[in-house]
Amino acid sequence: MRRIRVLFPFVGGPVLGGSHISALSLAASLDPNRFEPRVLVHFEPGAIGQRARDLGLDFEVLEDTPLMSSPGLPLPGRVGPLGYLTRTLPALRRTLKQIDPDIVHTNEGRMHANWIVPSKLSGCRHLWHHRQDPAARGANTLAPLLADHIVSVSHYAMPSRPIRSISNRASVIRSPFDFPAVRPDRAAAHAALCDELGLPRDAVLLGYFGSIIKRKRPDGFVRVVDAVRRALPDRQVHGLLFGDAVAATRGLDETCKALADSLGLADNFHFMGFRSPVFEAMSGVDVMLVPAVNEPFGRTLIESMYLGTPVVATRHGGNVEAIADGVTGFLVEPDVPESFVEPIRSLISDPALQTRIADAAKADASAKYGAERHVSEISRLYEKLVVGPQVAGTAYA
Repeated sequence: MRRIRVLFPFVGGPVLGGSHISALSLAASLDPNRFEPRVLVHFEPGAIGQRARDLGLDFEVLEDTPLMSSPGLPLPGRVGPLGYLTRTLPALRRTLKQIDPDIVHTNEGRMHANWIVPSKLSGCRHLWHHRQDPAARGANTLAPLLADHIVSVSHYAMPSRPIRSISNRASVIRSPFDFPAVRPDRAAAHAALCDELGLPRDAVLLGYFGSIIKRKRPDGFVRVVDAVRRALPDRQVHGLLFGDAVAATRGLDETCKALADSLGLADNFHFMGFRSPVFEAMSGVDVMLVPAVNEPFGRTLIESMYLGTPVVATRHGGNVEAIADGVTGFLVEPDVPESFVEPIRSLISDPALQTRIADAAKADASAKYGAERHVSEISRLYEKLVVGPQVAGTAYA
């Protein structure tokens, strides 16, 4: 029997997000005796192409095929419904005929919307990997009608109002995390960040890690830093924002900067940019903050837990599935900056509490979120889709 051929399409460009990292890591980890991953990048290789190269994955670039996107998002290569039907759909069907995949595995909204129809018309199985809002329109309309299977990264993110039952075609499979073989020394990493920024070694460093997008509430992070600074007037409190703005929300970074300036945080707020690998920086902050709402299941949260950096996150979205409040981290009320203050104060003033939380978080992350488990579960699902559950083993429901 030939290997199961799986196509992973992406939009190229400068942004490398959590969905890209997870999907490419999966493709690189599949058993080569059973699967043949094929990576396709629209428009330009960009950061995704570089990541694929780093993982030893070949890829091809589809430069001239326009794509649909939401009218409110002025993304490159955008085409409307008529252009999609006359140009994009035929081009994608030709591409599928050439590659001849058994499964098309899409991992982000624009790829779901553009690839699901040609996949079905070409006789391919379609796997819709949902990593977004449970109320997302496509996940509740297109996916229930056309996808052969829907994988959600959390129970929270599962489509909330599907127009057709998905009870026998949906699974929750946690994203894979490629943890470092050796955890960085947190004290040394903290000292390195302080030296980089010219801060005293006892400065309190609060970290935000992720794209600068509305759902993740980077402006909320600014307000939390301000609330903690006011609550701890005898300490130097600094906010470190690691991440870049994406094309669809360009300008939000400037909004955050203006907000920091207006709150008198000009010397206490630092835009650190995107870093890869990020583990040294993530180990160096005293507390990682997750002000996001509607976050399906944040990968930086789990990475921070594994590294032993305490997490204070909103009691919202997939955060409540990742953190046991008071055991592996802390959950607080969303959009209330002051709710972050007491957990942060407790963590930086009580080393025993910090150690207890860090040890429990490391053990939990190690047990639940290894890449091997994710690859095994997705592999069984691929085999079920192509050759049936009697070969794949445990059926998904």
